[in-house]
Amino acid sequence: MKLVLATGNKGKLREFRQMCQDEVTAFSELLGAFDIVEDGSTFAENALIKARTIYEKLGDDFLVIADDSGISLPVLGGAPGIYSARYAGEGADDKENLYKLIDAVKAKGLKSAPAYYTAAIAIVSKYGEYVVHGWMHGEVIDEARGEKGFGYDPMFIPSGCDRTLGELDDEVKSSISHRGKALALAKPIIGMLKNK
Repeated sequence: MKLVLATGNKGKLREFRQMCQDEVTAFSELLGAFDIVEDGSTFAENALIKARTIYEKLGDDFLVIADDSGISLPVLGGAPGIYSARYAGEGADDKENLYKLIDAVKAKGLKSAPAYYTAAIAIVSKYGEYVVHGWMHGEVIDEARGEKGFGYDPMFIPSGCDRTLGELDDEVKSSISHRGKALALAKPIIGMLKNK
């Protein structure tokens, strides 16, 4: 079974390819680019929506994995949460989302605030559907530091670190990230399904 990632996000594709020794193909390489409406109320629901959509278009010879992830700040009532990718509005890019969140932290009169990332990975194949989760806790700061990573990485300092994800090397980030933790749980499931 061919492993297909249901994302158009180049940063996520790069991370999955680094973390998976298997060859991972972006769905757009097989089907062309198109938008998937993510109207679930949780990360898990949105990950399943993406994986199911691509699986239905490709069929039984494929194992589709999809990730839905984002950052949540308790001080903002959990925002941006599932709206992380469109926090600054539909069509907003990573920088616009990042600076809107920095402004929201500053508007609370804070230099930093507790935050956590959530990643839900859905796996859909002819053998059924699975969802696993990973989390990374830390704090956000009121400025962007570092050019590595993507999304909110330049403002997020993981617990136990003194640098943002935007300043950390990919190997370090992979070992502590929410996506890395979820993928560690997903890998045995993917292995089991591929060998059925």
